Amino acid sequence: MKYLIAFLASATVASSAFAANPVVKLPSGVVVETLKAGTGAQPKADDVVRVNYRGTLANGTEFDASAKHGGPASFPLNRVIPCWTQGVQTMKVGGKAKLTCPAATAYGDRAVGPIPPNSELTFEIELLGVGQ
Repeated sequence: MKYLIAFLASATVASSAFAANPVVKLPSGVVVETLKAGTGAQPKADDVVRVNYRGTLANGTEFDASAKHGGPASFPLNRVIPCWTQGVQTMKVGGKAKLTCPAATAYGDRAVGPIPPNSELTFEIELLGVGQ
């Protein structure tokens, strides 16, 4: 009986490991966790992207969200923090991802609004469109 329990426990652990979201660590240290794979176009750094997003500090405090500004945001991908430029290029339209941004790829030693200097940031991003 104890062997059956051990087998079932190990099978449960193994199956949950396969259910995990794909995670990629970029050379800069940016971590991209795919929450939902997209099937549309994949942006390049010089593209304009349209996204829904939510940004939080390492302690979970939300500092910004597209919903606070009335809905999706559009901007040139090469005009934002390096974490976004690098991470969003790994996504496809229709996808959702969580970006973990080391301070060096976010705002570095600068304080920006409610973001303290040298802050690691997390963004949940939904890529809605490219070139809009």
